[in-house]
Amino acid sequence: MAGLTSNNGSNAPVSATSVAPTAETPSESSRFSLPGDYTHFDALPPGGALNRWSQNLTRGHDHPGAQAMLYAAGVPNRDMMKNAPHVGIATVWWEGNPCNTHLLELGQIVKRGVERQGMLAWQYNTVGVSDGITMGGEGMRFSLLTREIIADSIETVTSAQHHDANVSIPGCDKNMPGVIMAAARHNRPFVMIYGGTILKGHSSLLAKEINISTCYEAAGAYNYGKLHAAPGCKVKKQTAGSGKETMEDATPSDVMEDIERHACPGVGACGGMYTANTMATAIEAMGLCLPGSSSFPAVSPEKARECENVAAAIKTVMEKDIRPRDLLTRASFENALAITMALGGSTNGVLHFLAMASAADVPLTIDDIDRASNRVPLIADLAPSGKYFMEDLYKIGGTPSVLKLLIAAGIVNGSVPTVTGKTLAENCAAWPSLDPGQTIIRPLSNPIKPTGHIRILRGNLAPGGAVAKITGKEGLSFTGTARVFDKEHELNTALAQGRIRADMGNLVIIVRYEGPRGGPGMPEQLSASAAIIGAGLTNVALVTDGRYSGASHGFIVGHVVPEAATGGPIGLVKNGDLVRIDAVRNRIDVIATVDVREERQYRPKTEGGSDSEEEEQDPEAVLQVLRARRQQWKPKPLVPARGVLAKYARLVGDASHGAVTDLVSSSDLADW
Repeated sequence: MAGLTSNNGSNAPVSATSVAPTAETPSESSRFSLPGDYTHFDALPPGGALNRWSQNLTRGHDHPGAQAMLYAAGVPNRDMMKNAPHVGIATVWWEGNPCNTHLLELGQIVKRGVERQGMLAWQYNTVGVSDGITMGGEGMRFSLLTREIIADSIETVTSAQHHDANVSIPGCDKNMPGVIMAAARHNRPFVMIYGGTILKGHSSLLAKEINISTCYEAAGAYNYGKLHAAPGCKVKKQTAGSGKETMEDATPSDVMEDIERHACPGVGACGGMYTANTMATAIEAMGLCLPGSSSFPAVSPEKARECENVAAAIKTVMEKDIRPRDLLTRASFENALAITMALGGSTNGVLHFLAMASAADVPLTIDDIDRASNRVPLIADLAPSGKYFMEDLYKIGGTPSVLKLLIAAGIVNGSVPTVTGKTLAENCAAWPSLDPGQTIIRPLSNPIKPTGHIRILRGNLAPGGAVAKITGKEGLSFTGTARVFDKEHELNTALAQGRIRADMGNLVIIVRYEGPRGGPGMPEQLSASAAIIGAGLTNVALVTDGRYSGASHGFIVGHVVPEAATGGPIGLVKNGDLVRIDAVRNRIDVIATVDVREERQYRPKTEGGSDSEEEEQDPEAVLQVLRARRQQWKPKPLVPARGVLAKYARLVGDASHGAVTDLVSSSDLADW
């Protein structure tokens, strides 16, 4: 065992060829995990042979069975057995989802490139869930837990098979944080390749570009009788009996079918600044993929070239001993938050950044996310709240050009190291600056919103925090009467039956028992939020202990902590309570209970007072009512009681700490 060092031990030597020290280069104490946190493996010291971990299996005759199996698996000769490094290529691949169906092919390009570098390439896959396909159904409960399955799978294979490096190729949104969490755990040389964005769709009957979120918004318009074809758009139909074709006005059903057929024209992840593109751009800003990875469309020639170039890149990372934890630093997480705010990224990023930071032992809280939002302006006119898509951003220079702008302004730290061995600023230097005439990215002097769109709210409804997505287009405050639904499907049924109407006054719709434990699985609720937008219900705000999709927009608040399943206040709200969401003061509160409101409706109003001012109770009195309700509250039984969702519910922590499963769960603020 002479000459071996511990993979994660703090006394591990640093190669003379390691990334050059900068102000952001982590100290040795942060470069490796805490003793006892993750499994440790002996490895050769850096600066020499690259088969630092695999040699545990291939040196001498210590493990003849392992070597026999490796010969059978494809090691071509003794020299490769004894000297070639083993590179795992993890594709988050399965068929039936456009975000992932092409990743096996991208992995094969990487495999061939790695083999040309004289290394052994072992391709394997892990699996996920299609959010777009499962949205609004029971299958969505399995979505978030696939982040853990992906992280667990890659950590397992990399560690057990003694791989010397890992290239991960994710596609859909939980994929990206999953592979980064795995990298933080195994801490072997690593590069990520994003599978790439889908191209835009087009509806001939709406006469405009469409995408996946159009489907859900159209469903709301369809149910409320507001879906119509563009003027002059007709369809061919056969006359009954004669079989003759005639041109007729398109029905709402014709429009729906046209949208379903053309919203997703090929492979790639959903095209707006939804969760997949949010996570990909953030990870590029952290330095964990090659420049441009997050904005190259899935079918672009640049994406294939990126896969070819990664073979040389992973070898460089191995030679320079650049580890994931060298790059997963506080500075790089600040970069991730900055670009997310600038581009108008998904609230799901909050959940995933917290989980990634937890895996890498980087201190990061929801308050840090709030501070980032306060300092970074929203400058991108990207869907879901804006006009453009990632394909459009790619055409004007992509993520590197945006990073170049933000680095020059001091919003993004360009000195962070990256997988290329260069700094982030050096990676972006050769990319074009944004054309002043383009309209996708606003000048920093004229932002869409002077601060970020993601707000961290607290109050008697969310003492442990909640995440709101406020672009400013929907206003900065909302007060309305609570309408409570204990599951998402109850709200979906109400919307489908037209029981939520514009003439009901301001409504704060609360969907609960959809948190990490209560769901179980913290499902996304795009179906409801998009249906409300499609139906034109501007009198509605949505609040949930679950999540909203990256494609959601409107006045929405998710990730409420504590969740209803643990006795949080969101589980105690009653129909008729008055709720106020204040994105200026960052508050979400029940400001009057239904009993007091019913009593006060018979009193004369004070001259000049607003309805909410008249009805607002003393905050301490409201809190006492909620606590009294808590005494009467009884937890619901865990359903299902067995299987993967049951295991997840028993292990998962709260959303304000990333909903991770490998730490002792928090107390969920039981003393609120």
